[in-house]
Amino acid sequence: MKDEFQNELRGLLSRLPDAPVASNFTACVMRQIDLEESHQVRKWNFIFNWQRFLPRVAFAAVAILFAGLTLQQHELNVHRVAFDQNVALVARMPMPDVDALKNFDAIQRMSQPAHADEELLALASEVK
Repeated sequence: MKDEFQNELRGLLSRLPDAPVASNFTACVMRQIDLEESHQVRKWNFIFNWQRFLPRVAFAAVAILFAGLTLQQHELNVHRVAFDQNVALVARMPMPDVDALKNFDAIQRMSQPAHADEELLALASEVK
């Protein structure tokens, strides 16, 4: 069945007159094929094209570095302003009296934690 159909199709196609084509038809077809192949290769090589990829990466790195340095400088300025405000606040406060500083050592010793009484702890463990 398939062979009969192919034979009939060949017979019908052989009766058709040849279509007029340009003298450089083959060259035009081959050029178009080459253009399509080069376009496909160019699309694939776009990913791996270092001449285009490297400048983009370099530009992105410079942009990120610039943004990071700008952010760091901003944070540094914020800390400087806060420090200046704290220094101004301390400078406005009055100094304590000399009488308050006389007992400074005694007050400081009172705030330190007391050492554990070893004898008391020993007695507590014996009671249990």
